[in-house]
Amino acid sequence: MHIYDTLTKKKKVFRPRNKKRVEMFVCGITPYDSPHIGNLRSFLNYDMIANYLRKKGYKLTYIQNITDIDDKIIKKAQEENTTCKKISEKYFSELKQILKKLNINSVDKYAKATDYIDQIIKQIEVLIKKGYAYQSGGDVFFDVTKFKEYGKLSGQKLSKLKKAKRTEEDKNKKHPYDFALWKAKKIREPFWNSPFGPGRPGWHIEDTAITQHFFGPQYDIHGGGIDLIFPHHECEIAQQEAASGKKPFVRYWVHSGFVNIKGEKMSKSLGNIIPASLVLEKYSPELIRFTLLSVHYRSPVDYSDKIFKTAKNALEKIYEFSERLEKYKPKDEKKECKVIKNQIKSFFLSMDDDFNTPKAFAAFFNVIKKANLKIDKNTLSKKDIKNIKKFFSDFEDIFKIKTKKTKTQKIPDDIKQLLKARQKAREEKNWNESDKIRDALLKRGWQVQDTKDGQIIKKI
Repeated sequence: MHIYDTLTKKKKVFRPRNKKRVEMFVCGITPYDSPHIGNLRSFLNYDMIANYLRKKGYKLTYIQNITDIDDKIIKKAQEENTTCKKISEKYFSELKQILKKLNINSVDKYAKATDYIDQIIKQIEVLIKKGYAYQSGGDVFFDVTKFKEYGKLSGQKLSKLKKAKRTEEDKNKKHPYDFALWKAKKIREPFWNSPFGPGRPGWHIEDTAITQHFFGPQYDIHGGGIDLIFPHHECEIAQQEAASGKKPFVRYWVHSGFVNIKGEKMSKSLGNIIPASLVLEKYSPELIRFTLLSVHYRSPVDYSDKIFKTAKNALEKIYEFSERLEKYKPKDEKKECKVIKNQIKSFFLSMDDDFNTPKAFAAFFNVIKKANLKIDKNTLSKKDIKNIKKFFSDFEDIFKIKTKKTKTQKIPDDIKQLLKARQKAREEKNWNESDKIRDALLKRGWQVQDTKDGQIIKKI
């Protein structure tokens, strides 16, 4: 199995630190507003990765942080004349409801930053003692000039670093790219007492303090959106490797691609943010999962109704095949189709290749295509059916996408009568009448398909 590592810019053989035990940390949300489709995509990607690792037999511990103290939360609380705790709890609760609807349940622990203040303070003390951090104006900053490899994740040199949106400017800094570990108390802001004075943690320090607490100074996988590479993950590396003196901090840096709208990155400044709740109103959880997971996790997704329509058609093919498979009565007992077995193997080889879902999905549909051809010829064996059903079960476990319709489609009596009339017309080879009834059904919103096993009808 290989995973692409952002630090080394190449795919690496997956070798966890402790054989079959895997530790994974993913950056969660800052709950100051409703989650959007970009959040959903990231959470779905890491849910898929977690499910696949567990399917492979790894004992995974998956932790996701929640940044429940931040400038944005403070601003929102002040605007609404309430507390930061109430703001963060409100939007984290909203997120949990959405994750439940999408069947995202692979995370073992959601770690709120404010629950780990003691660990944060302790790590800052270590950094000060080792000379990597300094106090200034009541704040504590990390001195990037002391960490000689700063910029190695993003592939930049300190002298030529590109300005990041969340790079803090402060006259108390020694260097423009020094970043806050601890921020001094301000009016109407929550604070905690510390050896550096009352204040609150900076953005980057919470993650390393949390992972140090659960995993120690080194672990296997760190994930997040591609926009977090710099400065956030760059700063995490500097903090943890400076504090512990151990390298590498993380073995595999994994980053999820953007969701774009008409080719542009989704952002509040462009006013093109699509709330997750709106997406769930328009599309089913199954369809959302299928659409977003069928694209490689590192590639961008261009959000449109068209991609959901394409995915819906693909899902219908899966449902129709599953229904056909259930009705099929095989003649042969043991003979296996090598092409089907090879496509199943190809599916797992694709997933082993940096979770290449487009290739895996292609193999999945190749299984359906070949099996349909064998059903047409009545040559699909019981052994083939057993292999396919096991494969479909694995697919469901990994992607949480059902291969059968969960709800039976209720067909009105008058539509049933038309179907019977059409069937009779076909038996009598009255093709004109059959076509007229088919068109009448289509106008009523029902699409009929003729198969060897009879008529299949679906609502459109």
